[in-house]
Amino acid sequence: MSWQSYIDTLKTADQSGMVPVAEAAICGISPGQESVWVSTPGLANITPDEIKKLGSTDRSSFAQNGVYIGGTRCRLIRDQMDLDPVYALDLKTAADAEGNTFGVCVGKSKTAIVIVKGTKDASGGQLSSKAFNVVSHLRKSNM
Repeated sequence: MSWQSYIDTLKTADQSGMVPVAEAAICGISPGQESVWVSTPGLANITPDEIKKLGSTDRSSFAQNGVYIGGTRCRLIRDQMDLDPVYALDLKTAADAEGNTFGVCVGKSKTAIVIVKGTKDASGGQLSSKAFNVVSHLRKSNM
């Protein structure tokens, strides 16, 4: 399966018939090789430093300081990144110019993180379900 096909899968309708994912990215987290492997245009500017922080085992500053994804500040909602089989962070973006906030889920496999940013009406559960499916597949592939 190509990396782009994972993004295409993330951007399909869920069981409710809604497409909850507006933007998605898959990034490598191996030390010294942090990079975006594939993304939609809205997440193409994720930096290696942001990837390194998201993939790190030390997320102690996230609750107080938040974390940045593609230059957008996000606040931590729930950290289950070390909880088997979840391996995910639930985040919420800072308000944009129109006052809108968006849910973000970051899932982690052995060598990659999967980032999904929701549409305005998407729930955190819809996003985490989408991320979980891709991360589960990557983990089964030992990635």
